[in-house]
Amino acid sequence: MDNINKRKTGQWYEQKAAVFLKNQGYNILKCNYYCHYGEIDIIAEENGYIVFIEVKYRKNPAYGTPGEAVNSIKRQHIRQSALDFLMKFYGTEEILCRFDVVAITGNQIQLIKNAF
Repeated sequence: MDNINKRKTGQWYEQKAAVFLKNQGYNILKCNYYCHYGEIDIIAEENGYIVFIEVKYRKNPAYGTPGEAVNSIKRQHIRQSALDFLMKFYGTEEILCRFDVVAITGNQIQLIKNAF
């Protein structure tokens, strides 16, 4: 699969995750936040928290689960990007926040709150 098709597939599942999150009561603030540290797939508000959400899809678990794909390097990039977002839009890092993962395997969607 080439990079263009991977990107389209990723965007499709990110949109599917956003709909899922809205149905779970999340208020979507931003999708695909880019900064020099990396990208955050979805930023939302839920129960007073700013939630930084990574969306991971696997057709099947043969190469590991979607949650396992959020490794320590990826988590570090998300954390740094989250701090960038908080400073840019709120002017402080002192905001209640957490990091969730939406893990999609085939047609199954799992929300992992406080994933890291």
